[in-house]
Amino acid sequence: MGDIEYVKSLLTDGGYTCVLSDGGKTFTSRERGVKPLIAFIDSGESFVGFVAADKVVGKAAAMLYALMGVNRLYAHVMTEQAVAVCRRYGIEPSFETLADKVINRKGDGICPMEQAVADTDEPEQAKRAIIAKLKML
Repeated sequence: MGDIEYVKSLLTDGGYTCVLSDGGKTFTSRERGVKPLIAFIDSGESFVGFVAADKVVGKAAAMLYALMGVNRLYAHVMTEQAVAVCRRYGIEPSFETLADKVINRKGDGICPMEQAVADTDEPEQAKRAIIAKLKML
């Protein structure tokens, strides 16, 4: 099992957007949003039992982390819905700031990924909705 303090420090000190580790293997990304999570899932690598650190985790990202099978998740900012998803799927959440929603990059509305998963509580269905939304953007 990975160390949550290790992934938190890599996230902050390495300038990454997300970090995953199982104590042996470590995966990092500097891509924004949920794109790196989709790439990790599509890589065929198993992330079951990994710990993860991310900049911002809303419901969409939390659903993808649940699909990946991580068991601990830290975020600088995490939404209340993301915390609920974590608890539902056995992920131990931790965060610096608890927010009620994720705002889009323009700052004028809700994140489109959050809108895409608003009506689902099933990770595989959430992944399909996120991929469809990414193709539209």
